[in-house]
Amino acid sequence: MTNSISRILIIGAGQAGAWAAHTLRQNGFDGELALVSNEESVFYERPPLSKQVLAGQMDAAATQLFSTEAIEAMNIEWHKPDTAVAIDRTRKEVRLASGKLLSYDKLMLTTGSRARVPVKAWAEIDGVHTVRTIADAARLGAKLLPGRRLAIIGGGWIGLEVAATARKQGLDVVVFELGERLCARSVAPQVSDFLYQLHSDQGVDVRLSCGAIDLAGAADGAVRVSAAGAVAGLFDAVVVGAGAEIASELGREAGLDTTSGLVVDACGKTSDADIYAAGDVAIHPELGYCIQSWANAQNQAISAALSLLGQDRPYADVPWLWSDQYQCNIQILGAAGSGEGTDIRRVCGDNQQSFIRLDAEDRLESLIAVNDPKLIKLGKRWIKAGMKLPAEILADPAQNLMTLKPYGLIARR
Repeated sequence: MTNSISRILIIGAGQAGAWAAHTLRQNGFDGELALVSNEESVFYERPPLSKQVLAGQMDAAATQLFSTEAIEAMNIEWHKPDTAVAIDRTRKEVRLASGKLLSYDKLMLTTGSRARVPVKAWAEIDGVHTVRTIADAARLGAKLLPGRRLAIIGGGWIGLEVAATARKQGLDVVVFELGERLCARSVAPQVSDFLYQLHSDQGVDVRLSCGAIDLAGAADGAVRVSAAGAVAGLFDAVVVGAGAEIASELGREAGLDTTSGLVVDACGKTSDADIYAAGDVAIHPELGYCIQSWANAQNQAISAALSLLGQDRPYADVPWLWSDQYQCNIQILGAAGSGEGTDIRRVCGDNQQSFIRLDAEDRLESLIAVNDPKLIKLGKRWIKAGMKLPAEILADPAQNLMTLKPYGLIARR
């Protein structure tokens, strides 16, 4: 199949785009490989941006996925910084904001997602920040000085990571969350309670059900934050952590099938046989929605790139992501459903506990482990095996789960 493909175009140079390009070259594609990036910096990891990079503990160069020599060896035709604005599927061309027209035999969309700013006017206020790029982290990092005040709009994962980083830098931090609990879209109430206590214990002022937020520029670069119609205070900087917008408009406007993102099959193929997609922008083929995680971006891109070369490798990975906050490494495996099931809390110490969700048939549905990476590894095996699990053993911290034997083992179809 690769003999009939002379030119591949990738749009997006984040985690998914990087691994797509790497996989293509490592698996025999020696034709033209072009890549469009709307940033000058390419092929870098985003997770450290809200933590080590923001705190000044990691140089931006250390986030690079591959060495400079390895990237040069990929022999990529770069178009950066530039933006793809339209796809002509009939002519198999992509038009860039610069006016360039790029042809392709196969096209891969790894356009990812972008920070959501609920009110467009907020983006024009000097003291308002998002954390999505290296440039974002550098700009905000310069503001994180001891004694300053930082407001965070949104109590999701990115907001809480920034809160932890800023608090460790000696800032006064206030988190404004519109909902009744933290990270409500991704975790159960008991996990939200854990996160609330974690941040409260560190001195973060977490304000739940805060009411409608309004931001306005003030003197000396400060930002005035109002909540529920009342002024909440002046802050040296504000971070908007109000979720992400999936960057699917390029594919949608080209007529590709979309829902919350680009619809792909298990091999990453869109509704156009010559266009593939992977990472944040692509629907998880089994779950039916987009997954925003480092592991998903990498592994779905590898699967799609191999499939593009005719080496089909269906992608069906269980969602896995993590967050580092203060002394806690929080890893999340699976996706909790809304049906019947059993919720288990396993407490092995002050800084080590887990929240386990079994479905109605006692199979692992989701697992959130705090400072327990070994349990996450076990969880991956349990899910892969489709094994039933005894709730009473999972809940008992005296039990060594490494010795847990499967019973009622049923192979997944």
